[in-house]
Amino acid sequence: MGKPHPLELRQHVVAHVEAGNTHHSAAARYDVSVKFVNDMVKLKRETGALAPKRQGNPGIGKLTPHEGWVRAQVEAKGEITLDEMAARLQAERGVSVDPSSVWRLFRRLGLTHKKRHSGA
Repeated sequence: MGKPHPLELRQHVVAHVEAGNTHHSAAARYDVSVKFVNDMVKLKRETGALAPKRQGNPGIGKLTPHEGWVRAQVEAKGEITLDEMAARLQAERGVSVDPSSVWRLFRRLGLTHKKRHSGA
């Protein structure tokens, strides 16, 4: 994901349009897209500010509501594989997730997991 345009550029683009110039001339003058100019003018009109919005995932995933339950399962059972936890989430909580999602949750919570099944 790219970085947002600097606040100063955003201010110049909107000021250019507010001075009576077209969106196309603002885009040409500041070497940005017409869509960017439209978005900035709309943002200024709706919020009164031009600060960029937060980028990326805000951290609210499918497993976030189940963090306490997952932690309790690991503490009760000890080590558990990612595949086992994914299967338990499906069976007991109705949440279908990939083991890689379980791994990211474990890492975020500071939990460890068993590397493979005992028979392997």
